[in-house]
Amino acid sequence: MARMHTRRKGQSGSKRPSTLQVPQWLDKDASWIEKTIVEMAKGGSSPSMIGMTLRDQYGVPLVKVVTGKRISEILRENNLQRRVPEDLRNMIAKATAIRRHLEGSKKDLVSRRGLQLVESKIHRLSRYYRQTRVLPADWKYSPEQAAVLLR
Repeated sequence: MARMHTRRKGQSGSKRPSTLQVPQWLDKDASWIEKTIVEMAKGGSSPSMIGMTLRDQYGVPLVKVVTGKRISEILRENNLQRRVPEDLRNMIAKATAIRRHLEGSKKDLVSRRGLQLVESKIHRLSRYYRQTRVLPADWKYSPEQAAVLLR
């Protein structure tokens, strides 16, 4: 699939495990994994960082296969879910960094174009989250309040 704002193809990503069954060699049970997810979230880790840590350090191939629930569902059950979804939050952080750069480099037209592209992705993603009721219907992105959303 092509990227959103270019004519190039995207980079390949990591591959998911081939079988959706709990491996025989896995010595961690569902309750231990859920407890670890809650501890990591309280420590400030994002859901994607939690998944990568469980995969790389503890050898858990997929949390959903072992526990029957996704990481975000476990966080929602324990009231640890963030107000803004992680992908939207990352896009807002990127736009904030570009705006900060443009304050000192007003003639950087390449960065200005990059800001336009990032903010169009933010608007598209926020429209999707409003339709799926992840965000409130009256939620709107504004660059002035972006720093507040990142907290």
